[in-house]
Amino acid sequence: MRILVVEDDLKIASFVVKGLKQAGFAVDHAGDGEQGLVLAETTPFDVAVVDLMLPRLDGLALIARMRAAGIRTPVIILSAKASVDDRVRGLQAGGDDYVTKPFAFSELLARIQALIRRASQVSEPTRLAAGDITMDLLTREVTRAGRKIELQPREFSLLEYLMRNAGRTVTKTMILEHVFDYSFDPQTSVIDVLVHRLRAKVDPEKTCLQTIRGVGYVLRSD
Repeated sequence: MRILVVEDDLKIASFVVKGLKQAGFAVDHAGDGEQGLVLAETTPFDVAVVDLMLPRLDGLALIARMRAAGIRTPVIILSAKASVDDRVRGLQAGGDDYVTKPFAFSELLARIQALIRRASQVSEPTRLAAGDITMDLLTREVTRAGRKIELQPREFSLLEYLMRNAGRTVTKTMILEHVFDYSFDPQTSVIDVLVHRLRAKVDPEKTCLQTIRGVGYVLRSD
């Protein structure tokens, strides 16, 4: 899952970006409205978190231009403006939710997850299974054949992505888009290293997490 954070306050942006990455999301940050619009127009995001008081292009204008361009990415407005009129204007401009500053990160995270579920138009499962591998998305517990496996956040995100695409080959570019930030060079070995670490913990026998040479990786569930 990929999140866009458009926030010019570097302290708040760092707080939100760090929390979202720790929760397993890939995150892109824009420090002004114009940069946020460019990212929104060129990159598919699952959710955008947008401040209202932005330089170069304010948040309401940014959201309105996203909607005018046909970009349907769910948007959470993050703002110090707490009046009913401000909230109404934000939602009328095309926002999907409104969180006022100061805020608890746990609430913001819950609202992001709710928007993702709503956007998918299906009930988001709380558990995934592929063969004898199970993953609890709420407790973040992973087991294989009943044995608990401790994973780092990036390893968990990669396994979640592979399990959601079990039986389908995913390329390194696809993994880069869903698990990493674009600041990572796709020509580096960072994805290979991550897959190697995950395989050592989940599939040391190399029976289900397979490499498709020259293409990518596939998690076999049979």
